[in-house]
Amino acid sequence: MSEYTIKPLNMGTWEAFALLCERHSGAGFGCWCTWFHRATHPGPNQRQAELDRGVESGRPYKERLVREGKAHAALVLDGDAAVGWCQFGSPAELPGIAHKKDYEAGLAALPDYRITCFFVDRAYRRKGVAAAALDGALELIARSGGGIVEAYPQETAGKKVSATFLYNGTRGLFEKAGFEYERPKGANHCVMRKAVAGEP
Repeated sequence: MSEYTIKPLNMGTWEAFALLCERHSGAGFGCWCTWFHRATHPGPNQRQAELDRGVESGRPYKERLVREGKAHAALVLDGDAAVGWCQFGSPAELPGIAHKKDYEAGLAALPDYRITCFFVDRAYRRKGVAAAALDGALELIARSGGGIVEAYPQETAGKKVSATFLYNGTRGLFEKAGFEYERPKGANHCVMRKAVAGEP
């Protein structure tokens, strides 16, 4: 039995999520888990308004998305403290894909959901948080009707990779959850899919 509990990211869990982000300078890369919400990403000359439609990037942007029901994640809690999450959503909600040309070249049909990133508190790494978050995301997707779920994990091929760069998870993590390998994407990632049945 897992010691963790799973809750959806919403305004009721926002403060726990925000505290975890703040403990890690905005969650690893400082993006507050907004990178995949944008179809295009910041260039050196882009104006703020072009990126966030008038909303300051980082915390304010993520909070607005959560308030509007446009950001979804399975939040992992140890007691009242958030210790990790798995972000998921529709392709419309999460249009940002790395190696997009490569991805689209092999695409037959868009999935119903994408799993785009994980984050785990540095004090909880290698303690089953990512697996709990993935299971939680799949359960939340099932409760919402299920569908085809796509993920883009890193192919580690037995190499040791810094946890900072495993934000997409690993192929092994998704294989254990029943995902099937589809095709490579970029040099070190792949596309994997799973059909999730909706709960009656």
